[in-house]
Amino acid sequence: MKTHEDLDLWQRSIDLVVNVNSITDLLIEKKKFELVKQMNRSAISIPSNIAEGAARSSDKEFIKFLYYSLGSLTELETQLIVTNRLGLIDNNKIMVELNKIKQMLLGLIRFFKN
Repeated sequence: MKTHEDLDLWQRSIDLVVNVNSITDLLIEKKKFELVKQMNRSAISIPSNIAEGAARSSDKEFIKFLYYSLGSLTELETQLIVTNRLGLIDNNKIMVELNKIKQMLLGLIRFFKN
């Protein structure tokens, strides 16, 4: 691995940030500002923690930041479930991508743990 930017996981999580920002634009129209802010914070935290962890000096530290990313991802997942249940947005497509990123993240954690 050269840098975090070479990780497919990081690249896909950047795409997720863009997709989340697109759907939160719909929530702004519905005046759900607090939910928008929280979803955007959760989304940007995923690739940010991957990048920060990759810049650390040890695998142990990288794993710690991958877990931070996982926490942010599950936080975003919860927020998307809430928006869906409230009937605010149809987020099935983004949930599929989120689950793929979760699988990739867990796989990378397993890789570095072994």
